[in-house]
Amino acid sequence: MSVQVEKLEKNMAKLTIEATAEEFEAAMQKAYLKNKNKINIQGFRKGKAPRVMIEKMYGPAIFYEDAANDLIPEAYSKAAEESGLEIVSRPEIDVTQIEKGKPFIFTATVAVKPEVTLGDYKGLEYTADPVEVTEEDLAAELKKVQEQNSRTVTVEDRAVENGDITTIDYEGFVDGTPFEGGKAENQELVIGSHTFIDTFEDQLIGKNIGDEVEVNVTFPEEYHAKELAGKPALFKVAVKGIKVKELPELDDEFASDVSDFDTLEEYKEDIKKKLLEKKENEAKTAKENALVEKAIEGAQMDIPDAMIDTQARQMLDDFAQRMQMQGLSMQQYMQYTGMDAAKMQEQMKPQAEKRIKTRLVLEKIAETENIEVTEEEINSELEKMASMYNMEAEKLKEYMGDAEKESIKKDLAVQKAVDLLVASAK
Repeated sequence: MSVQVEKLEKNMAKLTIEATAEEFEAAMQKAYLKNKNKINIQGFRKGKAPRVMIEKMYGPAIFYEDAANDLIPEAYSKAAEESGLEIVSRPEIDVTQIEKGKPFIFTATVAVKPEVTLGDYKGLEYTADPVEVTEEDLAAELKKVQEQNSRTVTVEDRAVENGDITTIDYEGFVDGTPFEGGKAENQELVIGSHTFIDTFEDQLIGKNIGDEVEVNVTFPEEYHAKELAGKPALFKVAVKGIKVKELPELDDEFASDVSDFDTLEEYKEDIKKKLLEKKENEAKTAKENALVEKAIEGAQMDIPDAMIDTQARQMLDDFAQRMQMQGLSMQQYMQYTGMDAAKMQEQMKPQAEKRIKTRLVLEKIAETENIEVTEEEINSELEKMASMYNMEAEKLKEYMGDAEKESIKKDLAVQKAVDLLVASAK
């Protein structure tokens, strides 16, 4: 196998990869062995026809696709390594010669890591807002805990109010015709939650149990069911029940029930402490992000579109995995939102480009500043990871290859570059 490298514009490169005629012949033979049981030749039992007979009847091209698919992955992998390029995208493959008895030739067009020219990154200015926990912050956190420990009480002697939990039956009509998914019974709806479209919930305020109400709304222009988007609808609604949340009193008994503290004052102090810690962490992250953003603004780089496409595709794959962990398939998610994979990937491109710029600039700073990561620091990070996975650190090290360890090393160097920005900021 041989490879030729041609540099293209905007940090793209084309690898011309040639497998020998002997290598292509071996791949053709593998394709024959894989497919011979599927091919019928008169005079031979199924799977027993010699390759020469199959090729005589159907032409050798019958095995080309499988032979190419067998050759390309390994040949590309070797060529990519041999090229010495730092490839940052999936290859775009194009077969340029495929013929029995001749070398197999294909090209792989790839993006290569862009060179970064740094601007100012030390002594950047940043003004932080003071970090404090207000009485409003404390009250909001206590209210949240009250909500979590509330109980629901049935109400029968008044009309629906904002914040009530109503039980309703409803059926929706567009142009006088019921539509799919527009009917439900014993549906719980929190008034003011804006769970339902338009002013649906507002129109139930003041209604009593047993009332039958006609609710007029308009579906949003961007509604996921395109046949309903932007259309006026009538819902026939029956109010069947009203419940309210009853919050526990804020006292010492409440504090002892929801925490390890005996008094409300002790509990409040603990909440303040945790809120302050949270705000300090948020302030630290905000400062880091702002300084990195300034360093990016001062830098110059030419990012190839293929690199952005690859990053966006990876982000989409990561999103799909997160959805799956929550019990929702991507197909279901796309049905609910009216999106498709291509549209989602397109929407992710600006964020993908920002991630790429951030990484490239921080890696360049680490390189420029000769930032090093020690073996002890890598081991410490591995121990943290092992703790997260409830594993022994030594076991995790066994599972990790050199590529994974190198990735951890680069991540630590990047974080050190962030720390440098923060430490030198004015």
